[in-house]
Amino acid sequence: MSRAIRSVRDQRSPDWELLIVDDASDDATGALARSAAAQDARIRVLTAPRRLGAAEARNMALAQAQGRFIAFLDTDDTWHPDKLHLQIRFMCETGAALSYTGFWRVRGAHRHEVRVPAEITRKRLLRGNVIGCLTAIYDSHAFGKVPMPSLPLRHDYALWLDLLSRSCSARGLTRPLATHFRRKGSLSSNRLHALFATWRIYRRHAALGRASAAMCLSSHVIGRMLRG
Repeated sequence: MSRAIRSVRDQRSPDWELLIVDDASDDATGALARSAAAQDARIRVLTAPRRLGAAEARNMALAQAQGRFIAFLDTDDTWHPDKLHLQIRFMCETGAALSYTGFWRVRGAHRHEVRVPAEITRKRLLRGNVIGCLTAIYDSHAFGKVPMPSLPLRHDYALWLDLLSRSCSARGLTRPLATHFRRKGSLSSNRLHALFATWRIYRRHAALGRASAAMCLSSHVIGRMLRG
């Protein structure tokens, strides 16, 4: 967590607030968060009364957020120092209500650049998620505060689909402005569970028929293989 917090505090743009949700942790998370908040008034700690899970923990922070632009950062991830400055300027210049960037994926000693398209529509996004949660920013002036669907996995993907049902497209900065550190045993690391969660989003959340859902899932799998 300290690495993620430091990456926010090192942002070139100083105009941010960081809401840290202590999701009923049983480790040093709460202490680290409170120590950071004591050092920087822009950091606030929210303590969940019980274990909420990733989606509801993010929604707890969303309800308390005061800023216009909403972004997400997990404890495993970091932002490049220029991320907020460049991405929010990009959104203001292009009028994008939802944006994303490229990022680095790190597994042990291996680092791989995840490249992203300059623009994506909802129809294209159904064929595979290219928006990394650690890179996404949405404009609450355009959408309001839109919570993540209460799903154990792929709730971020479901949110992007919801937002794009209300917008023509999302815009991407193709340069990598964040780093995701893949942990063995993380929720998203189990590929079979992740595929089932994606299928459920297609069928239940996006209300696709079986044939359309199967085509989207096939495209999703191929895209994941190509991106690495």
